[in-house]
Formats: sequence, C-alpha cells, structure tokens
Amino acid sequence: MRKGILILLIFIFNHISAQEKQMFWPKGEMPNSKILASKTKKKKELAKLKEPELFAFLPPIKERKQMSVIIIPGGGYSKLTYDEGAFQIAKWMNTLGISAFVLNYRLPISTDLIQREIAPLQDIQASIKYIRKNAELWKISPNLVGVVGTSAGGHLATSVSNITKDYTNLKGDWTTISTIPDFAVLFCPVIDFGEYAHKGSRESLLGENVSTEKIKEYSMQNRVTEKTPPTILFHNQDDTAVPPMNSILYYKAMTKNKVKGAMFIFPKGGHRFFVTDKDALSENWKKLCADWLESIGNK
Repeated sequence: MRKGILILLIFIFNHISAQEKQMFWPKGEMPNSKILASKTKKKKELAKLKEPELFAFLPPIKERKQMSVIIIPGGGYSKLTYDEGAFQIAKWMNTLGISAFVLNYRLPISTDLIQREIAPLQDIQASIKYIRKNAELWKISPNLVGVVGTSAGGHLATSVSNITKDYTNLKGDWTTISTIPDFAVLFCPVIDFGEYAHKGSRESLLGENVSTEKIKEYSMQNRVTEKTPPTILFHNQDDTAVPPMNSILYYKAMTKNKVKGAMFIFPKGGHRFFVTDKDALSENWKKLCADWLESIGNK
C-alpha cells in the first residue's frame, strides 16, 4: 500500500515539475541552416541538427494571468546560462501568475549557420510568433507577450524589440503575426558594441574584425524609436563584465524617443540578478519588477 502511494506521489511530482519542450519552427522550415538548405540532405546530418526550442513553465490555470514572457538566457552568444539566468526567473514569474517560456536559441558560433548574426534573432522572432499563434491553447493573451533578457540575452531582447524586419521567412498566416514583443525586462543587458561593449558577445555574434558601421548597427541604443516597446532595466554599478553604461545608454535613447519604462541601478551585485539573492537593497528588484509588470498588464 505504502509502495503504491509512493509511486503515485513520484508520478504526481514528476508531472508537475516536468516542463514541456516546444519546437516552435514548423518542421523543415527553419531558415539559415546549411543542413536544411542542402539539396543532398542525409539522415545522419539531419540527426545531428539541433533545433532551437522553448521550455514552457506554466502556472496553475486558476492562477494564470493573460501575460507571458519569453526568457532569453545570456552566455556571451557562445553558451546559454540557463539555471539562475533563466529557469529560476521562469519559476519566479510563475509565482506572479505569469507564463514563462525559456528560449534555447541557436548560437552564432554554430558551424551550421549560413549567416551567423541573424540566427538568434530569427529564433526569438519565430518563438514570439509561435506563442501568439498558440496563445489560446495556454489561455494567455497574444497581446501581452514580453521578453526577458539577461546579459547577452538582453542584447537579443533589445534586438527583437527594435528590428522590425521579419527574418523568419515563414509563409501563410504566420506573416500576419508581429515579431515585436509587447514589453521587455532587461537584467545587466549587453547594449553597446562600441566603447562599453562586452567584447566576447560582440565577437561571437559579429566576428573579430568587425566594421565601425556594423558596430553602430548592432549597438541597440542606436535602434530605439518611438515604437520601441515599454522596457524596464536593472543593472549593478559594480558590474565589471557589462558596464552599467549599457543600460544608461539604452534608457537615454528611450527617454529621447518617449518610450515608457524605468531603470534601476543598484550599488553592488556584480553581473547578476538572482531570484535567490538576499541582499537587502538589490533584492528589491523583485518587487519593482512585479509592480511594473502589473502596470503593463493593466494598461
């Protein structure tokens, strides 16, 4: 009897804690792939192809709000820092009743790519379309889909917030779905690729010998317009990996273009904003973020 109860409890726990993986590119339609573009595709090559995916974290249906977020992990465009920089944030979002999807995007250093610098953007654009297209399935709104970016993930979040060209190449009714998020939350974001650049992110995305024009193009403070979605930024003054001037430059551009938002720079904390942080001052980011998100949801 006890053994049966134990097995039942294990089953229930696994059912609750397991997160569903969503393959958001329609089968065979992922662009910018040498393998999929090849006319002589082999089964072995297709088996090696790692397609991007979303990890879905959904709050209980009774607590679920209309808002959802796609969390874009950092890692300097050379790896993905999932744990504290994505999964923990997703679980925290669930406590607010917000559905969260963690994006596993293609890294620009992948040898399968035809054009390296647009692959991450293609994946976040396609994932936004996918969530809006299937919003009814999860009982969420297609008009309250935001992005959350940490570090280099913040660069990708601001890229999709400001680059209006649709790079997904999807056809049919997909073309009617916007790729621009409804809001953005940024933690220690990489913004500038010039003076205040995180060189690792810049080199992984654009290569080593990048032109001045390309640097300006991919410095996201230069892409802000009056159509940039509302954005909240969090940074730490003692961040030596990504200087807080990155957030300051972006917020300055937001202010110039009358984009609604907020910015908070804390005196210490380094290059991190963890849900588990216990610092009396920097821990306030959670209440500030929750209050701001509630104001967006009530717009």
